[in-house]
Amino acid sequence: MIRKLPSGKWQVDLRTDGRGSKRIRKSFNSKAEAKRFEAFVMGKRSEQQAWNPSKADNRTLKQLIKLWFNAKGVHLKDGERRKRCLEAIADYMGNPAARTVTPTLFLAYRAHKLQEGASKKTLNNHLGYLNAVYNQLHRLNEIDFDNPIRNVEMIRLDERELSWLTIEQIRHLLKTIEEFSQNPHVHLLTRICLATGARWGEAENLQLRHVQEGKLTFVNTKSGKSRSVPVSKELFEETRTHLRKHGAFSFSLSAFRRALAKSGIELPSGQSAHVLRHSFASHFVMNGGDVVSLQRILGHSSITMTMRYAHLAPDHLSKAIAYNPLCCD
Repeated sequence: MIRKLPSGKWQVDLRTDGRGSKRIRKSFNSKAEAKRFEAFVMGKRSEQQAWNPSKADNRTLKQLIKLWFNAKGVHLKDGERRKRCLEAIADYMGNPAARTVTPTLFLAYRAHKLQEGASKKTLNNHLGYLNAVYNQLHRLNEIDFDNPIRNVEMIRLDERELSWLTIEQIRHLLKTIEEFSQNPHVHLLTRICLATGARWGEAENLQLRHVQEGKLTFVNTKSGKSRSVPVSKELFEETRTHLRKHGAFSFSLSAFRRALAKSGIELPSGQSAHVLRHSFASHFVMNGGDVVSLQRILGHSSITMTMRYAHLAPDHLSKAIAYNPLCCD
């Protein structure tokens, strides 16, 4: 809108995107100048160019990481660890202005870390952390520029081998723990994990109040959701008695790893902590359990994770025998 002021000047008063958008007001000596200005502003708007663009955002990457941490990271279980990781990435890049980060800069960091021996999965996590900083702050209108590394692709990962213990190996492991381990908790914790599919840390966190009505309830889980799993009467009562006596489980993973090494059972690198969980899931499916129930028991947020065990189902195995190309010879 153009109107004449009491002073004799002509004022342009408009909002480029209607009510609630940025208001622009400017005065001119003549009506013709005011009309030209109005046409200029609306023309720039149609080209999606701001009439009065803000100054370039020169905040550093570390400054944005701090903003992200205060808004989101502080609420995450691993927020402090992610923050340290992000700051290390920023340091490697020379802590540039966040808007000037390029895919090439991140790819150079990733190549360097690969040469140092970092795993591909870890570096995919790093990319995810940095994406989260830009995306979260953009949603909060803390930054007005797009995520500059949004087109960087994750490294393709080979499906990880999932190791599980046979019945004979389970018996041998439990016997080894019983004979050689001095830790009062590790034998029971091992059986709890085998009976419920719990992660070792979830089992260690059990308190007496979590052992109720024939079920063990796992809290502070990886997904953030509590879940309850029924167990046999014998295991239920033994767990209650153990916690009444000791008050709580102590950190016992090192004792389990020592017993596993003593047993002579060989596993792929990095799987000792999860082999009991994988063993529960594998035997559950091989004994006829359905994948949907397994998802709920394990607490997987996505069925995709649980489907890793589907190939162990009895019908899947029998079809391999019935339908292979040699079956009719």
